[in-house]
Parts: sequence; structure tokens; C-alpha cells
Amino acid sequence: MRIQERIRALKEERDAVILAHNYQRPEIQDMADIVGDSLELAVSAKGTDAAVIVLCGVDFMAETAKILNPGKTVLLPVKDATCPMAHQLTPGMIREARASHPDASVVLYVNSTAESKALADIVCTSANAVKVVRSLHTREVLFGPDCNLAAYVQNLIPEKEIIPLPPGGHCYVHEAFTRDDLGRARKRGGKIICHPECRPEIQEGADVIASTGGMVRAAPGAETWNILTEQGMGYRLERLFPTKTFYTKEEAICTDMKKITLPDLCRSLERMQYEVILDPVVASRARAAIDRMIAVGR
Repeated sequence: MRIQERIRALKEERDAVILAHNYQRPEIQDMADIVGDSLELAVSAKGTDAAVIVLCGVDFMAETAKILNPGKTVLLPVKDATCPMAHQLTPGMIREARASHPDASVVLYVNSTAESKALADIVCTSANAVKVVRSLHTREVLFGPDCNLAAYVQNLIPEKEIIPLPPGGHCYVHEAFTRDDLGRARKRGGKIICHPECRPEIQEGADVIASTGGMVRAAPGAETWNILTEQGMGYRLERLFPTKTFYTKEEAICTDMKKITLPDLCRSLERMQYEVILDPVVASRARAAIDRMIAVGR
């Protein structure tokens, strides 16, 4: 039996749904029931009827799925698939910042740990960060852990004071895009679209700034695109729009996003490993912040 067939059989046996982020390996995207960005996966996780959720992504995504589905089994196929940026922000930093800015709201990017989310007023994704911050009544906003997404929000909402937390929090994949990448894209032709986790000068040089879900929505608007995000996004776009041309930077790889393989996915379903277990108090507090985000999205 081919491994894909074995995974499908196990999925039926376990009453499981497979969710995969846009940055996953092509073969993992092909096996998923739903492929999407962080917001799409969060909403899909909350809406599923399956008893088991297999989250093909990194740890904070699996935690979010568990937070929204406390009665379901949530599996992360590779135990150490993590997000370095999420761990740049600690609960201690949030408590200290709140003490220094008692009137500020705390907005945390979904790319954060469950323990940090539990201390947030509301969570956001790159797709809805501006909408979330606009929904707040406070002028000061503590925003973490990505300083480039914070700068993007600040640029669009100048009446707010966005305070990055921590000041230099970043995604190493998106931080690595340079002006040379912009120049090469301009020479190739087509439109340039970048993720808001890219540095401000890269955002300024792009034609469109969008989350990975936003990139899918923008794709019909041009025949050729230069995609400034993790290179796995190119496969997703090519599948959806086979007649269009998408250029990615092959070196733009999130090693943790690429850890999950088909054998890992198969073993996870066979052995029901690795299950996400969260402290109930932490999960309940984090869920309140995530539910507020989802309500703003509606």
C-alpha cells in the first residue's frame, strides 16, 4: 500500500482531519483536507466535526487548534516543529510591559505561545492585524512578537502608538529578504507581493503587502508574481492558478515548517502521536483572546 493510501485509511479510521499551512512540503499539502494561512487554519480548526485534528505546521498552530477544540485530540506530527519567533516573546516580557504601559492594550500575533496568548487582550494574524488594532479603544498598543508586522500596522494606523514587544522580534525567513531581491524581481517583471513580516523597506518596495491567504486572493490580479515569503507558498499558488507564473526565493525556507514528512504524518496517525496537552487555565485565557479576534473578523 502506498503511504498516501495508508494515511487516507488511517484518517478514516481515526475520524481525523488534516490541516496544513501554506509553507508545508508539497506532498503534505497534497494530503491535507484544508490548506491555508494561520487565520484560515484557526477558523477551520474551530469548525471541524472530526474527533482528531492533525496540524501540519508548527507548535503554536497546533496549540491554537487545541485551544479552540479542548474536547478533541490535536496531533503535531513532529514534536519539535516550532516557530523561533514565537519563543522570542515570553510571558515575563508581557507582564513587565503591561506594568510600564498600564493603559495599553496587548495584541499578540497568532505566532506566539499559548502562555503568551493567555496574557493578551486579543490575538491577530497578518491577515487581520490592522482590523484588530482598529477595533481597540486604547491609543497605546503593545504588539508582539513581530516588529515588522508592528511597523506595518503602525504605518496604516498612525493615530495609534504601536509598541513592539520585544523591540526586535522577527521571523528569520522574512527578515532575510533584501533590496537586491526587490531589484531582481523588478528585472524579471510582474508584480511583487510581500508578507508583512518582511522589513519596512521591503514592504515599501512591493506592489502588494499580504498574508499568505491574501496572496491567494490577490493572485488573479496579475499574470506574473514575485512572491516574497517562504518558498512553499509558490507550490500552493501554482496548484490554484496553473496558468500564472510565480517566482519565489528558493533559499527562503523555514526549516521547522519543512520538518513534517509523509512518514511522520503516517506515524502520527498510527500511534496517535504527538498529542498537544495544555494547562486548562492557560488554554481558557488564550481562547478568550482568540475568540475576540474571530469575532472581530466576523
